[in-house]
Amino acid sequence: MSTTPELERPAHRKRLAIVAVGVAGAVLLLIMIGGIGDNLVYYWGPTELRAAGTQAYGATIRLGGLVARSSVRYVNDSSLLEFDVTDATTVVHVRSKGAAPQMFREGIGVVVEGTMTPTDYFESTRLMVKHGNDYQAPKDGEAVNAATLMKSTEGLESAGRR
Repeated sequence: MSTTPELERPAHRKRLAIVAVGVAGAVLLLIMIGGIGDNLVYYWGPTELRAAGTQAYGATIRLGGLVARSSVRYVNDSSLLEFDVTDATTVVHVRSKGAAPQMFREGIGVVVEGTMTPTDYFESTRLMVKHGNDYQAPKDGEAVNAATLMKSTEGLESAGRR
């Protein structure tokens, strides 16, 4: 009995399907590896940022820490805001354009997104403040404790002034 072309087709199709899946997998892997470097965002504190040295230049970084006391200033009454971010060990000078969030003030936790520059400051493209979710509305008929409310806004009076 001779082999007919009908009997060879299933094996040929199976090999073709395996090759097609392999090629599709290789293309997907190439796309993932090739584009992943551009989409990475590092989250570092000031100490890790300084330890990275020149590797931090040009990389998209989220820098987290506290706004250092007596470091907040607006340059020439413009929208350029300068301040220092610290982790109690290291300080990084930050320049941020645009309006700061209403809750922004000295001593508050912040996350700034941007990049470190060769001129030794962090250029921020996005400024976010960190805050707790501790607010509880007073219950019906309960009096608002003005002293507690005022304490929660300490430092905000200077945040609105330029």
